[in-house]
Parts: sequence; C-alpha cells; structure tokens
Amino acid sequence: MLTHDYARFKNRRKKLREFIKQQHPEFAKGVFVVSAGFEQERYRFRQESSFFYLTGLHEPAAVLCIYLDGREVLYLPNFGNERKKWVEVHVDTTTNPEHVGVDSICHLSEPVRGYSYSPFFDPVSYQHLLKDLAEHVGNEATLFTVLDTNAPYFEQIKLVEQWLQHVPQLQERVKDVSPVLHHMRRIKDDHELSMLAKAVAITEKAQYKALKAMKPGVFEYQIQAIIEHTFIEQGATRSSFPSIVASGKNSTVLHYTASGRQLEMNDLVVVDIGAEYGHYAADLTRTYPVGGVFTSRQREVYQAVLDTQEHIAKLAKPGMFLRNAHKKEQSLHYLAVEFLRAAGFADYFPHGLGHYLGLDVHDVGDYTRPLEVGDVFTIEPGIYIAAESLGVRIEDDYVMRADGAECLSAALPKTIDEIEALMENSVEI
Repeated sequence: MLTHDYARFKNRRKKLREFIKQQHPEFAKGVFVVSAGFEQERYRFRQESSFFYLTGLHEPAAVLCIYLDGREVLYLPNFGNERKKWVEVHVDTTTNPEHVGVDSICHLSEPVRGYSYSPFFDPVSYQHLLKDLAEHVGNEATLFTVLDTNAPYFEQIKLVEQWLQHVPQLQERVKDVSPVLHHMRRIKDDHELSMLAKAVAITEKAQYKALKAMKPGVFEYQIQAIIEHTFIEQGATRSSFPSIVASGKNSTVLHYTASGRQLEMNDLVVVDIGAEYGHYAADLTRTYPVGGVFTSRQREVYQAVLDTQEHIAKLAKPGMFLRNAHKKEQSLHYLAVEFLRAAGFADYFPHGLGHYLGLDVHDVGDYTRPLEVGDVFTIEPGIYIAAESLGVRIEDDYVMRADGAECLSAALPKTIDEIEALMENSVEI
C-alpha cells in the first residue's frame, strides 16, 4: 500500500502530467523523463532536486518515466547484490512498486559491474531504457524533460543529450518543460514549509552559537566549526552551501569561504550560513562586531542595511517581483537600490536583493513572473566598503502570504541593541 509520504510525490507527478497536457494539447502521446543524481565518492550523495521533488527517492542514477496515459515506470541500475555490500539500498526491483507509487520498477540494463554509475554516459548501462523509449516514441510520442541551462542540471542535460543520440527518432520530438516544473517547485505546500521552518530554526541556533564565540584571537575556522557542529547536533542533513565566516577585509568579499583569518578587536564578521533539513535549505546572514560593540561608523552602515531590509519586507506583496528590469517600480531589487541611493550607499551594493529558496539554496523559478502566495525567498541587502574593511549583510527567509511577506527567521535578533545585548549576556534565544 502506498505510504502517505509517497502519496505526496505521486500527487505532484499527477499535477505535472496534467500541466503538460494543458500546455501541449497537440501531443496525444508522450513521456516525461527525469534522471536522479550521481554519486561521487568524495562527497556524501545528495539527490538531484527535481527528481527528489517528484519521487522522494534517494537512489542515485535512477530514471523515472511518467507517461501521459498515466503509467509510471522507475528504472534502476542493475548491480545485482553487489551494491548492498557497499551502501544502504532503499529501493530495488524486489520492492513492491505500489509502495513507492509507481506501476513498475525495472532495470536500466542487463547486469553491470561495480556498485555505482558514472555521469559519463555509456549506452550499455541504459540499454533497457533506450529500447523502451525507442519503442514508445516509435508510436509518434513526444519526450518531455528538463533541459534548462541552470548549473545544477548540467549532468542531467548532458545525459538526455546522449540518450537522444541513441534514439534518433526522439531528436526532433523533445520538449523542455522545465518552466512548468520549476513553477511547481516555487510554490511551497505546508509540508515543504514545515521542512523549511526546521532548517531555519537549526540555522538560527547556529547563528546564536557563532555570536557567542566572537572575540579577538578566535579564528574564522573555529567559528565555522561551531556552526557546522551545531547543524549536525540539531539534526541537519548538511550545510545547504559552504559556510561563510568573513571578518575584517574578508567581510567585503561576497562568497569568502577560506576561513583562515584571526578575528581582531573592532572587526565586523559576516556570518552567512544555512542548514539543510529534509532536503530543504535555509539561508540566514547576520553581521557581528568582534568585542560586542559596534563603532559609530559600523552602526551607521549596519543601520542603513537593516533599514533597507525592513523597508523592502514591508513592500513585498503578491504581484511584486524579486527583480524585474522592465518593471522597476514593482521590482524589490530596484526599490532597494533606490533606498540605498538615498542613504548614499548604492554604489556599495553589488549583488541581488534576494533569491528563491527551497530544495536548493538558490532555488529554481522564473524571476520575470511576479511573486505569488507560497513563494519562499530571501531579502538580503548589503553594503561592502573594501577601503574601510567594512562589510555588512543581513539576510532573512520569507514566505509570501496573501497580505504580504512573513519572515520565517523572525526569531533571530538583528537590531544593533539586540545583538550587543546578546554578545554581552548569556541569554539563550
């Protein structure tokens, strides 16, 4: 019997199938194909996000075929019993297909050696899948897949391109439906919001631990160690991106990750971190003064950043855009730049105001489409003055509601008085 969790993913696949039919009524027959991610022995495996969104499965190198007639077939590598000797196997061809919500589970090929697949294509490793696709498209069906150019999908794009070379009749009948799938992923359901809330709560705890460790003589990597220890201790799967602990001049380098500098009195330290929980990412940034007290110049810059964030958060409503160069008065990024311009700091704000958040820390989504109820995104203005070794970034995570943006990370203090009080005292947050 289908479990509740897999029912959620099956409903998503049904919705995707219905969207494809609505957008492409001219195609009577077709199949949507999505590939899982691939293992790399140097790194802990993380499932490709769109595959996870549609299946909830953690098996690498799998392929899911969703036919427009309603059939769903899951293909898995054929390692025999070899893989189980090396890693945990959650689903194989002995699994009852109904338990994971598909009609059948098949092997991608005849038995292969080893226990993992390489992202470098070998047709022998996909012979059953290629045969089945060739037979299906032989009936003038269309192949629907994800062929966007976003970096996280590079392996999947190249894989499909290789498949097409071995199924020639497919090459003229491929349709990219990534906009449909990405818009589905943009709008979060209650379960997704609960996962995001947990990721945010863990990240808030790590920010507090980092704040309490700030003092002259401590190294950036020691702060990073405290943060990532807290992530694991609190049940996070991993960091959702490389942790940024940037002090002094490093605070003006947007994606600084070396973590090698020793903190000095009167430094500012930008701490930009995120825990991943249940495959969902948080992304929170705070800026702290080493020694516990902001200087007058640091207070001026910090307050300008905070005022900008609070101003934009109040403006954020359904129908606005995170950024849209053609509709500047509705673009939160443009409005943030103008707000900073009035304060004299626009030239020191080099990055975007925010991004979508979800299964990936920079989640998929079309920025030319306005914000909708259920969108989750960041608001993260910053000012970086390299000549003064002074960088400030404040970032929070928000969900769009019908009446405006709700801050998911509101529990994490960010006013000057709150931060100085926390650094002076041992009060838990």
